[in-house]
Amino acid sequence: MYIGKKEAQGQRTQAALIAAARKLFAARGFAETSTEEIVAAAGVTRGALYHQFADKTALFAAVFEAVAEDVQASVDRVADIAGGPVAALEAGSIAFVEAATHRAVRRIYLLDAPSVLGWAAWRALDAELSMASLRQGVEAALAEAGPPGADAEGLTHFLSGALNELALWVADEEAARPRVHALIGQTIAALFPEPRPGRRKKARKVSR
Repeated sequence: MYIGKKEAQGQRTQAALIAAARKLFAARGFAETSTEEIVAAAGVTRGALYHQFADKTALFAAVFEAVAEDVQASVDRVADIAGGPVAALEAGSIAFVEAATHRAVRRIYLLDAPSVLGWAAWRALDAELSMASLRQGVEAALAEAGPPGADAEGLTHFLSGALNELALWVADEEAARPRVHALIGQTIAALFPEPRPGRRKKARKVSR
């Protein structure tokens, strides 16, 4: 599809603002980053910022979405090479903790997003970007090894909330990382104890 010169310039400006804001938000946090710093780092004018985004919060939402997509991609890469649905769920869950606690991600993804975007908006974005994939992973694991009649929706929320809290723990206490990895493995093993005969052992994409 043809993109005009003005539209292409707008896309470049938007990308520059998101990239600059992402670095600043990750290093200093939303509250401590000014719009003046963002436009200076992006090499654009203040007017260009407000032409692309209603305010700093709207820019943060775009940054959060980009970060969340990168976290999802990291999880998918790991889950895709796992040995089956249960293994994919475990590997993807650990990959989520690793991606979410990366120094360039954790302040934006774990600490600032709920307060800056508001709980409802953050939950909506989280559901759109990762909960559907996690639900698919849970359903696949249940089909392979879960108890009959297990509540896939309930397990999805259970695991999502647990993984968020575990990631926050690791972000605050690096020494907890190996314990968190072990806990994830123990939890998945307890929830999905026995592979069912005849089920396909194909890995499914999964995120937290």
